[in-house]
Amino acid sequence: MAWDFATEPEFAAKLDWMRDFVREEIWPLETIFGELTQAEVDRIYAPLQERVKEQGLWAAHLDPALGGQGFGQVKLGLMHEILGSSPFAPNAFGCQAPDSGNSEILALAGTDEQKERYLHPLLAGDLKSAFSMTEPDTAGSDPTLLKTRATKDADGWVLSGHKWFSSNASIADFLIVMAVTDPDARSHQRASMFLVDVNTPGVEIIRDVATMEHPEEAFGKLGGHAEVRYTDVRLPPEALLGGEGEGFLIAQHRLGPGRIHHCMRWLGVSARAFDMLCERAHSRYAHGSLLADKQTVQNWIADSAAQMHAARLMTLHAAWVMDTQGAAAARKEISLIKFYGAGVLHDVIDRALQAHGSLGYSTDMPLEAMYRYARAARLYDGPDEVHRQSVARQILRGYPAPDAGVPPREHVPTRQAAAREKFAALLEAVSSND
Repeated sequence: MAWDFATEPEFAAKLDWMRDFVREEIWPLETIFGELTQAEVDRIYAPLQERVKEQGLWAAHLDPALGGQGFGQVKLGLMHEILGSSPFAPNAFGCQAPDSGNSEILALAGTDEQKERYLHPLLAGDLKSAFSMTEPDTAGSDPTLLKTRATKDADGWVLSGHKWFSSNASIADFLIVMAVTDPDARSHQRASMFLVDVNTPGVEIIRDVATMEHPEEAFGKLGGHAEVRYTDVRLPPEALLGGEGEGFLIAQHRLGPGRIHHCMRWLGVSARAFDMLCERAHSRYAHGSLLADKQTVQNWIADSAAQMHAARLMTLHAAWVMDTQGAAAARKEISLIKFYGAGVLHDVIDRALQAHGSLGYSTDMPLEAMYRYARAARLYDGPDEVHRQSVARQILRGYPAPDAGVPPREHVPTRQAAAREKFAALLEAVSSND
């Protein structure tokens, strides 16, 4: 089956519009965003979001029946490549994390009542959501170890546990919480998902965890990585999202496409850093010539271009496999791009920062923020090591061991003799034809 990443001319024109829109309308916001209040941010985004809706690009990850565009993963990937050039662009297109992933979960597993109460207001921008799965006391790379519990009683469920890195929780209206409902079940069937209004008694937003990416504790406008405690939170039966024990399965549906979008956004960041690297090479004079004339800098540019091109093809291929064969068929491809793309992101930004010297290290340029952002890419949605292991296991399944183990050394002369015999027969056949 031939790979085909082509899109129709009408969509290509939409991508051109997006590039101009993000560069002209979104990039300038980066310089003032920290000075604005939440109300001011909302007012700025409102007209931008209307323009996106007029272009038919709003919430493009969802079916048209839910207010989206129903685009496949290849188209979504091409869009996210553009949106990735600025952390503020996804909000203008209704596909910001974690709202986009949460809307996909609601579309997949939500009842009609849950969609009416949560999904439609979320898509309209009237509600904000959070995804609450990671815990401080269990390995984030292994969600089968979760400790947060939801116990069933006559009135519904009682939820208790401790989470952190619940993205957006500090500004969210509701949370999607993963909790163990059957500790005795098989590892991937222990947990379920719940819809929890943030003002429910027992829900405590402790803090936004300061990180390398956002050293300030309260990131504010776009939400941070919140620490949340759930203490005897009473939930009605209809708070259950999907079936009991389906939490891990639903999470995988959410994370597969999300990883493709992450990798394409990383390419958008890389491309912006790459542009700065090349511009710097043409403008900075040192030790008798421009940086563009230095072999080391030329190597940086060539290596960056090769890595970005490879990562882009790999990511679009993963998107194409998902579009044509389904998410399960793309598991290996998705794991490959997750760890490879994170490495490319880091390498390209690192070279651009190095070329800019002290200017790149300063906050006068966006490179230092990009650099901090890049380090997190090796952790979230599964650390590099887990994805490498997954890829290796899947590949090794296709290589059964030899029947007798490693062929002993004494078999080598036998194989050589057989090869010489075949070669002699080939020569004889060629001579006969002559």
